[in-house]
This record gives sequence, C-alpha cells and structure tokens, in this order.
Amino acid sequence: MSHRYSTPPRRGRAPSKPGAPAGQVQSLTRGFSILEALAKSGGGLTLTDVAHRVQLPPSTTHRFLSTLERMGYVYQAGDLGLWYVGLQAFTVGTTFLANRDFVAQSHASMHRLMEQAGETANLAILDGTEAVFIAQVQCHEMMRTLVKLGSRVPLHASGVGKALFAALADQQIDAILKVRGLPRITENTIVVPETMWAALRVIRQRGYSFDDEEHARSTRCVGAAIYDEHAEPLGAISIAGPSTRLADERIRQLGPIVAHIAEELTRHLGGRWPHPY
Repeated sequence: MSHRYSTPPRRGRAPSKPGAPAGQVQSLTRGFSILEALAKSGGGLTLTDVAHRVQLPPSTTHRFLSTLERMGYVYQAGDLGLWYVGLQAFTVGTTFLANRDFVAQSHASMHRLMEQAGETANLAILDGTEAVFIAQVQCHEMMRTLVKLGSRVPLHASGVGKALFAALADQQIDAILKVRGLPRITENTIVVPETMWAALRVIRQRGYSFDDEEHARSTRCVGAAIYDEHAEPLGAISIAGPSTRLADERIRQLGPIVAHIAEELTRHLGGRWPHPY
C-alpha cells in the first residue's frame, strides 16, 4: 500500500504496538497471507495445510477462503478439496500483466505466428478448469476463425486449453478430470480419461497441442504453452483456422512453428521452458 493511516489510541485502552495490524487491516493482511501461501505452494492446499502455513485456526482460515472464493480470488477443486489461486487475483491486481506487460510483449510474437501460419493467432490464460482468451491477431484470409476476447473454452477440447492442460502437474490434471470430467462437445471430443492422458503425454513430448474439431466443427487449432520462471504455465498461444486449410500435413508443419515461437516468447518474458518433462 502507498499510504499509511494512524489514529491516536482511545482513552482507557492501551496503545497498539507499532506496526501491529488491527481490525480491517488485520483481515486484509490475513487474506493476502492466504493468497501468498497458495501461490507459493506450487499446487493446491487442503484447508489444514493453509491454516498451518498462515498460523490461523482452521475455522478462521475457512471463513477467509470462503470470502475469497466468492470474490473469485481462490477456488476449490478435487476430492481432497484442494484450494488454488483464482483468476481474480490476476484480474483485479493486474500485477501479472503489469510487471511483465504480458499482452504487449506477446503481440509481436503473435503477429509473427500469424504471418508464418497464415491463420489467426490467439493468446489465452488459465482460469480454474477453463482457458480464457485475452488477445488475438487476425489473419488476412476472408474466411477466418475469430474468438471473442474474454470468452472461455474447456481445457480438454481446445488448442490453448489442451496446451495448458498438459502443462499442469499430474495432480492438478487428475483433480480437474474428477471435478469436470470430459463432457462431449462435438463428435471428435475426447471423452475417455485414458485417451486424454495419452494425448497429454504426446503434447508434452512434442511441445504442442492439436484440436481436431474437438470444440467447434470445421475448425482446427494448434497450441503451445508459455511458461514463467518456475516453468509453470503462464498462458498459451495458438493458431486456429478452418479444417479445409489445416490438413494433417499442414498441422505437422505448423506444430513445431507454434512450439518454437512459444519457447521464444517464454524466454523473452523471463520464463523457463520445462525440458525435460
């Protein structure tokens, strides 16, 4: 905070210790401490783990978590009820994009990807069990695939989604599968967990994902994840276009291009590509 406020102690009450939070300030401090504990965990935490790390009673911790959940700062997933940091922590604070200038620094890479692929380039981030589109560079073709910024796609049935899905830890993937399952969207959607796990292993091995009309008919996508300095997913880029232009041979040509630009962008943003998996 850039401003400090102080008030004289009331009569009959001992003055507060210097720097000691009180009232609403104490609640704010505790809320941020919980967010920091979740951010540093490298994955989800149980209620007991969170309470232990912030040194608060479980009942108090749960009250803070419930408030943060209602505001979108955290979410709960999985049979174990693990808690994770939510997108609102990014959206309201804008620290994530402000510090890295994420969208602005990604634009040149997205434009280069669009020019090399000849198809629309997209940028998305992870929000719980979905990917959210936050930027796009449209291609020059009259027939092109467009998405509305802020729109969401499932992790299991989209180019950016599958790239982000594969970039998560196995424990997180398992929790999302248990919570959301694999609902069918088109006849090509992967709905069998074993098949999805196999697809994610392939994505990790080759460095890019492939959406074969799994989210929208007649549309194919190729995506790759962007990573932060901890080799954790920062976002994902993709190209998308009509299946008539993105035949199998073209997909095999574009996959390494998308992966290469994602790796370059990762390094440009100060991130680390997670090799080997």
